[in-house]
Amino acid sequence: MELPFAESWKIKMVEPIRKSTRAEREQWMKEAHYNVFQLKAEHVYIDCITDSGTGSMSDRQWAAMMMGDESYAGASSFFRLKDTITRLTGFEYVIPTHQGRAAENVLFSHMVKAGDVVPGNSHFDTTKGHIESRKAFALDCIIDEAKDTQLEHPFKGNVDPVKLEKALEQYGNKVPFIIVTITNNTAGGQPVSMQNLRDVRAIADRFGKFVIFDSARFAENAYFIKVREEGYADKTIKEIVKEMFSLADGMTMSAKKDGIVNMGGFIATRHESIYEGAKRFCIPFEGYLTYGGMNGRDMDALAVGLDENTEFDNLETRIKQVEYLAKRLDEYGIPYQRPAGGHAIFVDASKILTHVPKEQFPAQTLTVELYLEAGIRGCEIGYILADRDPVTRENRFGGLDLLRLAIPRRVYTNNHMDVIAVALKNVYDRRESITKGVRIVWETELMRHFTVQLEPVK
Repeated sequence: MELPFAESWKIKMVEPIRKSTRAEREQWMKEAHYNVFQLKAEHVYIDCITDSGTGSMSDRQWAAMMMGDESYAGASSFFRLKDTITRLTGFEYVIPTHQGRAAENVLFSHMVKAGDVVPGNSHFDTTKGHIESRKAFALDCIIDEAKDTQLEHPFKGNVDPVKLEKALEQYGNKVPFIIVTITNNTAGGQPVSMQNLRDVRAIADRFGKFVIFDSARFAENAYFIKVREEGYADKTIKEIVKEMFSLADGMTMSAKKDGIVNMGGFIATRHESIYEGAKRFCIPFEGYLTYGGMNGRDMDALAVGLDENTEFDNLETRIKQVEYLAKRLDEYGIPYQRPAGGHAIFVDASKILTHVPKEQFPAQTLTVELYLEAGIRGCEIGYILADRDPVTRENRFGGLDLLRLAIPRRVYTNNHMDVIAVALKNVYDRRESITKGVRIVWETELMRHFTVQLEPVK
């Protein structure tokens, strides 16, 4: 008999979490203006708002923190981190930052100007925000298959080569680079195939453009290449990672995901010209070049985390838990972006709350309902996150409207996944009675979903 699957780690430390009553949650949600970002963490039972910075570090990472060199300049911690990044990616030039959006801010300050057009598969909120705040335009060139949540496709994160070529033909010198997000978060945590990365590279070379990877979940992307793409089953994750980055000119990284640290990020590139341009913005925005916004101890923890999380067993444990939750939702007929992604389940709110008009934000409404049901905090990846069109200022309703349940790494057990599944089933069972959503009371111009204030539609 085949042995059942089990985690590739054991638990050394626990943190208590408490349940709450429905009455408490209703009051807390009202005080938070129906925006789950505004809830206090102590008022959340199972927290799936993000997998960013919420993972559990390993014993090796905690041990590495004791070796942190906090020297202002030339810290040995930086060189240990740099050596790890170069070994994994092949990129020689590294700039540490305090997190991924800081990496975007530094790099885009050098590479993006007003009027530019930045094509890619799907730009996540911070990426799009950093582009649009510079009066430039983020152009989505994802494959059409990604827009059908019930379609089974192994690499829904792929760039559409035809759309990309048309963009480069149309906008020419206005395109500073192509950005590919691996895995593609906005599309539902969906991976990008190696063949697609090769296609993008070939098109970029033909038009003389740089290729930048948004690499927050690059290790998970490599896992999917190994298990889904022909010719990679016998390659190690590290071998696949090296091949992936051989097709890019540079990367931004939110290390809070696949680096499994609580804070940190970096820029890395093979081009001295990109490094020289970006480092001018690192010092005023982040700090000196050998710490950039990170403590020495955090750089050491990140070096270990990158090394550990580019091993198959660690990734398999993580992704199998996401698959477990997906199978539970399948039992209840709950629609989500298929197949299950690497870091989260993206529930298709538009197929569940069919009586809630898009103008009343179904995914945000579902997010609120799930919290009220069981104290589970997810995150809307939909019409609120999409912000308004920078020119017309109209809400952008053209994309998917999803509730993301991001699973922190090495934090929850499958018992918690069962609670999430049953709570979502309870909401799903009463979906016909949910006919009104929420409306915006106050919003900011960019990345509004973090601070937006809402109220139920009466």
